[in-house]
Amino acid sequence: MKLLIAGIALFLIVETNARWINFPIEAIQGGHDMWRAYSDMREANTIGADKFFHAKGNADAASRGEGGKWAAEVISNGREWVQEKMGHGAEDSAADQRANEHGRNGGDPNVFRPAGLPPCSSESHED
Repeated sequence: MKLLIAGIALFLIVETNARWINFPIEAIQGGHDMWRAYSDMREANTIGADKFFHAKGNADAASRGEGGKWAAEVISNGREWVQEKMGHGAEDSAADQRANEHGRNGGDPNVFRPAGLPPCSSESHED
């Protein structure tokens, strides 16, 4: 009986730690997803599309796991902090953060997609 309990405890400890081994990998992949969304936004050069790309980058990163979600939050908050310090409007920053959180929490980024925005280059070859 003691051996069984010890085995179950060991399994739970190893399983919990195994998930955290993936955290740095997910964070790096999430950072890449955020950069890809930024690059797609620059390439699209479409007025009113920034909220879509905020939501898309956060959604893609968060889909990687806890590390990706963490990276998306850190990058998004850092970007908005810098924008705020540069004098950009608080209202636009709050709207960006709503789009960021929407994507990070599993919401569909397409609710922010403006009419006429063509598919992104990354939408044709998801990894």
